[in-house]
Amino acid sequence: MSDDKPIDIFLMPGDFFVGDQRYRVRTLLGSCVSITLWHPALRIGAMSHFLLPGHSRRKSAREADKPGMYGADAMQLMVDGMAQHGVPLIQCQGKIFGGGAMFPGAGKAGDIGAQNGDYARSMLQQYGIHLVSESLYGEGHRQLIFTIRSGEVLSRQVAPEPGALPERRKRVRA
Repeated sequence: MSDDKPIDIFLMPGDFFVGDQRYRVRTLLGSCVSITLWHPALRIGAMSHFLLPGHSRRKSAREADKPGMYGADAMQLMVDGMAQHGVPLIQCQGKIFGGGAMFPGAGKAGDIGAQNGDYARSMLQQYGIHLVSESLYGEGHRQLIFTIRSGEVLSRQVAPEPGALPERRKRVRA
């Protein structure tokens, strides 16, 4: 393959991508989690950006537009995509990122990131995919860049700014 610049793909929440070495996949994560799958010999990879653990029980219009909103659904979409490329999952390397506490000190509201991270680990184990690295939890958001050609995932964690809790707006009647 020539030294052509990779084709950039940006994942929004609920998106996933499966492709070959021509691609580089990016995303931004808060409490959401991304799983990357990579086959070193074939140089085919997959990446998800899911919001919630588990799977969808009903399909709303929003869920139909973002089929990878739930961890189990996103994983199944990646597994199916890798199978279409003839990739044996058992030979893949898995990495997990995200699950950050976006609003530290917010109580149960910050717990979803930990649930997402734990769920991602259990899915890799369920599919027999070797977990080679993870960058989970902590405070703030992460920027990810997954270069499928090399399998490298660059992760940069950005701490929340002090006082980053969202302000509650008061209703004023006129």
